[in-house]
Amino acid sequence: MNIGEKVKALRTERGLTLKQLSESTGLSTGFLSQFERGITTIAVEHLSTIADIFEVKINYFFDDEQEVEPIIRGYDQPVLRILNNMIYKQLSPVPEDKEMAPKLIEIMPHEEREFPDSYPHHGEEFVYILEGILTLNLDGKSYQLYPGDSAHYFSTLDHNWDNQTNRVVKFIVVHYPSDY
Repeated sequence: MNIGEKVKALRTERGLTLKQLSESTGLSTGFLSQFERGITTIAVEHLSTIADIFEVKINYFFDDEQEVEPIIRGYDQPVLRILNNMIYKQLSPVPEDKEMAPKLIEIMPHEEREFPDSYPHHGEEFVYILEGILTLNLDGKSYQLYPGDSAHYFSTLDHNWDNQTNRVVKFIVVHYPSDY
């Protein structure tokens, strides 16, 4: 939204006509109309007067409130972290204000090693396997999950997962509440 559009939004929100704003600012209705439509610019002192009329700080008009699309393209998934042969990718464009935390995790094949320790934490998790075979340890039991398989469990149970194969494992995990 440009500055003129922000002024128009405030004006209509407050129920003022162009004529009323013109009388309050000393600027012509024609000029204000052109400014609101983005045809002309405005001097800072006049914008300051408008800010005073609407009881907002002048930086209100300059704050860039970029709208965030509710999607992340597959080619543009941000990498959150790389840890122990695992790549964590963010699947939510603005995870900070959400309750769930969906991630794509890729576990690379690695030399044979001990299975990572299981641990509990607050919340619940949902896991959906996309590729490979994921070994899930859950509450003392071991499960092999294949593409298309899923698991949903309380995170308060001891749990962990690993790739015990020589191929990449890809899966989606959703934590609730968010752990971003």
